[in-house]
Order: sequence, then structure tokens, then C-alpha cells
Amino acid sequence: MVVVAIMGIVMTMSVPIVYKTWRKAPMRKAVTDIVEVCSHARARAIMQGVVTEVDIFPKENRLGLGASAPARPAGDTGIGPATSAPAAPVSGYSAQLSSDVIIETLDINMSGIEYNDAEIARIHFYPNGISDEMRMILFDGRQRMGIELEITTGLTSVVPDPLRTWARR
Repeated sequence: MVVVAIMGIVMTMSVPIVYKTWRKAPMRKAVTDIVEVCSHARARAIMQGVVTEVDIFPKENRLGLGASAPARPAGDTGIGPATSAPAAPVSGYSAQLSSDVIIETLDINMSGIEYNDAEIARIHFYPNGISDEMRMILFDGRQRMGIELEITTGLTSVVPDPLRTWARR
């Protein structure tokens, strides 16, 4: 009986750990989804030799791969937000962020435009591995997480305390 009681106590203590492992917290899942979509877009651009877009819909809390276009001619960097109509969704990765997580700040190419109030924002990934520069702050009511794209490599990085970290730069 003592052994069964000890096993019961140990199992009861492990339930929260197992629950947290299986069910990702909304903020952690949102960060993972955004990094995954950006990584997939970068890989598609490099492997297929096409400019690939990630469409972000800040008001709807969702993002996904947009249209792919042939690479631009040399000399045309194409850096800057797209002004054309939204492209038809392409099958592939997309993400719907939890309603508990909001896109507090979204800045593309340091343009000074508040994309977090826009209908759509586009990030371009190019075949040579570069991308538009992007900084995003997610907020879930308790913590802020930053996600940024490095312009020269197109790689995504997560910044735990973005307001303090980016203020130092």
C-alpha cells in the first residue's frame, strides 16, 4: 500500500509537467509558428530560386506563405513593402495565432509604418538568402517576445525582452 501511495504521489506531481509538454502555451506556440513559416519561406526561396512572400494579417492574427515570383533582375533589390493586391494563398505553411496573443508591433524594413494596424503586411525572401528586415513584438498580457529577421541572412531570431534589447542597439 505504501508503494502504491508513493507511486500515486509521484504521478500526481508529474501531471503538470506532462501537460505543459503536450499543450504548448499560446505565446510559445505563436513564436514557434512564426519562426517555422519564415524558415519555410526562406528555404523555398533558396531551393526554388524564386522570391517568396510571407503574408501577415495583423488584424486577423494569422500569417502564411504568399505567392512566389521569379527572381528579380540584378540591380532591382525589391526591398520594401508590397503595394499590390493580396496574393492568392499558396498551399504550404500558415499559422493562426491564439486569440490570447496579439501582434503589438510589426515593423518591416524600418519604414516607420505601423503594420500592426494594416490589413496585410508582406515580407520578401530572396533566392540569394536575404530577406526584408522585420521586427515583431508579440504580447500575451504577461510577457513580450520579439521576433526579428536578419536582413543579410534571412534567419529568424527570438528576443525574450525586445523592448530592453532593441533599445540598447
